[in-house]
Amino acid sequence: MSTKKYVLVGSGGRAEFFYSAIATTYRETSELLAFCDINQTRMDYANRKLTEKYDYPAVRTYPASEFDRMIETEKPDAVIVTSVDRTHHTYIIRALELGCDVITEKPMTVDEEKCQEILDAVDRTGKKVRVTFNYRYAPHHTKARELIEDGVIGQVTSVHFEWLLNTKHGADYFRRWHRDKRNSGGLLVHKSTHHFDLVNFWIGSQPETVFAFGDLLFYGRENAELRGETKFYDRATGNPNAKDDPFALHLDQNENLKAMYLDAEHEDGYRRDQSVFGDGINIEDTMGVMVRYKNKAILTYSLNAYMPWEGYRIAFNGTKGRIEMSIVEQSYVNSGGEKALEGALKGKAMRVFPMFGAPYEVEVEEGKGGHGGGDPVLLNDIFGTPLEDRFHRAADHIDGARSILTGIAANRAIRTGLPVQIKDLVKFH
Repeated sequence: MSTKKYVLVGSGGRAEFFYSAIATTYRETSELLAFCDINQTRMDYANRKLTEKYDYPAVRTYPASEFDRMIETEKPDAVIVTSVDRTHHTYIIRALELGCDVITEKPMTVDEEKCQEILDAVDRTGKKVRVTFNYRYAPHHTKARELIEDGVIGQVTSVHFEWLLNTKHGADYFRRWHRDKRNSGGLLVHKSTHHFDLVNFWIGSQPETVFAFGDLLFYGRENAELRGETKFYDRATGNPNAKDDPFALHLDQNENLKAMYLDAEHEDGYRRDQSVFGDGINIEDTMGVMVRYKNKAILTYSLNAYMPWEGYRIAFNGTKGRIEMSIVEQSYVNSGGEKALEGALKGKAMRVFPMFGAPYEVEVEEGKGGHGGGDPVLLNDIFGTPLEDRFHRAADHIDGARSILTGIAANRAIRTGLPVQIKDLVKFH
């Protein structure tokens, strides 16, 4: 069996999802050759994880400035990109130009200019970009696609989608680099790319017109002051004002977070434990979006990042009935525990309401692993032997672009107060 060779750029929280799979389940089909990062301490920690936790030989490390030299020396088949979102396009494009395929974490990039550059690079080089939308592979999400594709509710005319991030997971985006929209595109790009991709996937269409409102109404210092808060701090670790704050993250109390971030601060100054009620947050925590698709379906979408529980409710309305789905997910802090617990299911329900028949429950197989059981299936699709898939869940650069363009358009609509046409953002080849 031939072995495919990989290098990985960006050795932070999301990287372990990929390198652990190569080091364990997919040793026979895949080989990891090197890490690349701006932070040597973090790469050294990833190597310790490889050797001590996964019994895999340590790999060579390259500073980000030597990305080209890494490709030239290691000659990988593909580059795995798990760096900060705003740098995705840099590594994706350069990898393509140097003759490699790319596997990138979502979102593919954060704005329309960078998206266009990626689309042009794929067209220019003929190489492939794969975007890892693990939510497509969760059994309940695949079942929704199957029901719609089989015409159970006829033609989908509208979708109502409400996603709740709780005060553990949701708050985490306001502690770290995501709090700066230049890094992440805000939650409508970084997080909602999953949700907008699911809608594209479910209804078999693409966004055409987008309008949105969004604001920072809970996190941030000003909001906390309005609620009467008087104790503030810049970062939580070691600060007495953070001692009893349920929103504080103490890096020195978690072995993984300490080794990956606190011990690595001296190299790049990145602080993983900033106050969610501090200054400098310029992303929204409360968002509402309306989308019209090419097939005339309408989406109403809500995302709130300070809720008492984690999960979502969705309803598909069609010409022959309605599907309702409710999902409760495991709450987590990125990199603070086992990857299999990230987005794991705590509860799920799916019901079909035929237009002239009795409602009925839809039984869905229980998926094991993170993101509703989607993670293991996605990993097999990438590193193992992909099975024949009638639902075409593997996502390419076009899928990656269409998912982020909804969020990018929503960001523009929030800024301007005007609806945005997707065709005005980028040109597809």
